[in-house]
Amino acid sequence: MKGKFNEILVFPSGEFVWRGNKMRCALGRNGVSRDRKEGDGTTPVGVFPIREVFYRADRVGEFECALPARPIGENDGWCDDPDDPAYNRLIGLPHPARHERMWREDNLYDIVVVLGYNDDPPVPGKGSGIFLHAASGDYAPTEGCVAISEANLITLVREIPLGGTLRVLPSDESFSR
Repeated sequence: MKGKFNEILVFPSGEFVWRGNKMRCALGRNGVSRDRKEGDGTTPVGVFPIREVFYRADRVGEFECALPARPIGENDGWCDDPDDPAYNRLIGLPHPARHERMWREDNLYDIVVVLGYNDDPPVPGKGSGIFLHAASGDYAPTEGCVAISEANLITLVREIPLGGTLRVLPSDESFSR
């Protein structure tokens, strides 16, 4: 089924719209950008396929979803070093290049939806790993990801069909709501 139920809209003001429901979201600490660079703290503007879901089975258990899903482990990471051949990929830890840990003490990565940004193939320096994940309690800005409440994230991963996209808009007026 193609159409609006497959597409999530994200507005620079921090509004996230799916299936006509509006909710709050957190975005990159430096807003949105059409020209994202590694480490600039922006959320890229564009349409991104929803690729897969990673989750902490010890915290959220297994759940049904139409997307490919796999549990993450304590030794999983994501390479964000543009000079490494594993740039913008899931990696095993320890890893010699710069990376972030997927297994976190907070709940922000208990469920991670991987978005298809700069991954087919990765272009060094264009920015790595744009995820949809749980927001902090105060919706603090992210490093470039999109973050929503954990409750909304759980509902979304159970219901979003394969083939869904997340569209980050350049302005709040750029799409008719």
